[in-house]
Amino acid sequence: MSASKRPRSQARRIGLIVSLSVAGLLVAGALGIVIWSQVGVMDAEAGPLGSVRSDDRVVVSDTGGNVVMTPASGESTVGLVFIPGAKVQAEAYESKLSGLVADDGMTVVISRPWLNLAFFDPRPLSDFTSVAPGVDSWLVGGHSLGGVRACQLAPDADGLVLFGSYCANDLSDSGLPVLSISGAEDGLSTPAKIQDSRGMLPADAEFVEIAGASHASFGDYGPQAGDGTPTIDDADMTAEITASVAELVARL
Repeated sequence: MSASKRPRSQARRIGLIVSLSVAGLLVAGALGIVIWSQVGVMDAEAGPLGSVRSDDRVVVSDTGGNVVMTPASGESTVGLVFIPGAKVQAEAYESKLSGLVADDGMTVVISRPWLNLAFFDPRPLSDFTSVAPGVDSWLVGGHSLGGVRACQLAPDADGLVLFGSYCANDLSDSGLPVLSISGAEDGLSTPAKIQDSRGMLPADAEFVEIAGASHASFGDYGPQAGDGTPTIDDADMTAEITASVAELVARL
């Protein structure tokens, strides 16, 4: 082999080693994200979940990989696509959203985000609304990180509901009916953060702050690190959510 060919051969070997190293780092990074997304998932508490499953006014099914709650009787014309917070099991929201179904006759579709994180879920709103084709009007909403994702899907919906959350994209000129429900004791999506992001929403957006509610009060998955201490009980929290959303539905 001539001396002139050795540098090129060596360069190819170095290039191959670098490419394999980069590919290995990417694979390791992706694997790390997958493993991390499955660790520390907050499961639904058995008591509240059992109360929904035994409520003869609410029908719960697993449809299209989503938790779907529909009224046992009557026609449902308004629906809510709800996106869970990061690493929170979809079923953990059934009880707090059950009043919308039992009392107001709504259909509620709770998604199961990819990798338990709404940030990684690129599916459009239609993937969730298609499970209930009889519903005429759709709200989209979510808790915490799920609310951030709901804001991104909101232009395809008839209204937006934020549960202990706020938008990262600007919807101020969207004309959408918007409801922001927050907790006075929320240690994560604090009242200050909710107010600071108010400019991202339409001027006529409604803001409801629930006294005694923490970040975890919007679901039933136990306490959450960094959160405040809730003083509201589950029944009152469910009633507050139900009444507030009913007011938004009246605006559709």
